[in-house]
Amino acid sequence: MFVKLYSGGFLGLETYPVEVQVDISNGLPFFNIVGLADTAVKEAKERVRSAIKNSGFTFPSKRITVNLAPSDRRKAGSLYDLPIALGILASQGIFDIEPYRDFVFLGELALSGEIRAVRGVLTVVLGLRKLGFKKFFVPKGNVGELELIRDIEVYTAPSLGDLVNGNLKRVEYSNRDLSGEEDYPLDFADVKGQRQAKRVLEIAVAGFHHAAMVGTPGSGKSMLAKRIPSIMPPMEEWEILEVSQIYSVAGLLTDGLITKRPFRSPHYTASEAAIIGGGNTPMPGEISLAHRGVLFMDELPEFNRKVLEVLRQPLEDGKVLISRAGYKVEFPSKFLWVSALNPCPCGNYKHPFRECVCKPSQIRRYLKKISSPLWDRIDLKIWVNPVEETELLKDLQEESSKEIKRRVLRAVEIQKRRNPNGKFNGELNNSELKEVLNLEKPAKVLIERAMEKLHLSARSYFKLLKVCRTIADLEGEEGIKTKHVSEALNYIREPLEV
Repeated sequence: MFVKLYSGGFLGLETYPVEVQVDISNGLPFFNIVGLADTAVKEAKERVRSAIKNSGFTFPSKRITVNLAPSDRRKAGSLYDLPIALGILASQGIFDIEPYRDFVFLGELALSGEIRAVRGVLTVVLGLRKLGFKKFFVPKGNVGELELIRDIEVYTAPSLGDLVNGNLKRVEYSNRDLSGEEDYPLDFADVKGQRQAKRVLEIAVAGFHHAAMVGTPGSGKSMLAKRIPSIMPPMEEWEILEVSQIYSVAGLLTDGLITKRPFRSPHYTASEAAIIGGGNTPMPGEISLAHRGVLFMDELPEFNRKVLEVLRQPLEDGKVLISRAGYKVEFPSKFLWVSALNPCPCGNYKHPFRECVCKPSQIRRYLKKISSPLWDRIDLKIWVNPVEETELLKDLQEESSKEIKRRVLRAVEIQKRRNPNGKFNGELNNSELKEVLNLEKPAKVLIERAMEKLHLSARSYFKLLKVCRTIADLEGEEGIKTKHVSEALNYIREPLEV
């Protein structure tokens, strides 16, 4: 007997419907799965066999053929276990398929018959909804991923036996408020001094400008970077879905949707594939997992030169295209890039009271690990000096993250009202920037003088203008004044001269 059910597949963030076709015929006992299936799908045979038996049903001693159509698209993962098992039971007349003809079934089966969560559910459901599918059966562990998707019906059951016996239930979602205040455990009030560095990070977050902090060990660079999420604006619904899709494909959605901006901090030993993404089954890398959040790279010169160079295209385009022999996939990667680095191999160059033992040639060689084109893509550069002992001992109340965030939110709101498509200033292209610049005449003269003296590249020039626009927004000014340009010029100069 022939039976057909619907499931779904994905390659990167691209999704497609999959027909699970099951045919049982007379012959020697044989169970085969075809349709360009990977190892995990092939192993479904043993999981399905045990799950059916341990759920109290009969597994047929006949020839079983399962085809996952279309046969020219790769099928990966364990999400086809459930529809395969249901197809076998329906072919025997044990499961009535008629009420579920328009359902999409996704789920892995334990040997006991329990239905377990799988990766990629959010991505598959979003993609298939656009194709007209409205009813989805998903494991209980994936239910939380779908709470923001409108106009669909979601069903779940704890086990194969419950589903076959009709004990499935429709999921009703409450209207959860995802736009409230976020509790972040780290606060800028914990950082003594470093007012200029805090100011730079405030500008970076307000306009989505990439920033680099250069300073000796122990000056507080990592401590500052880890507190950046505490001043970032809350995520909007479309951002939550965008980011959660990436984490769903990566199998990192363990507790519902991602509602807080990601903060990723890969170690400098990370490989190119770990940063950019890839693998036999395409997986997002760190730059995509940091989408709409922060990618913090500590000890920047210690990263492999090739790893750093792959950042150049995603920093410009906000997406990464991974091309391999068997596939081409695209992942979004619009992230705030914050990096920290020591000024020299020993770390003590320009330290106020420690001696640097590095030769000038060693320092130049160390810093040359970061290429000029990559360094040119950093909007804000700041030297972070060690905090003086007297300032450390003062019992002064530092400005909290809530106070800084208040200014950031005000600047972000100004940009949303003014900029095309609600873009941050750092995301504007040159023509969009021209429309919103509003540069006062004295400020324009100051920029022209700076261009002559500093010999800025075209990219650095436009980045300077964007930073000026963000500083003006933080102060609630419509026009860019000379004070805004003067401050911005302090942050675009090279912090090191050897």
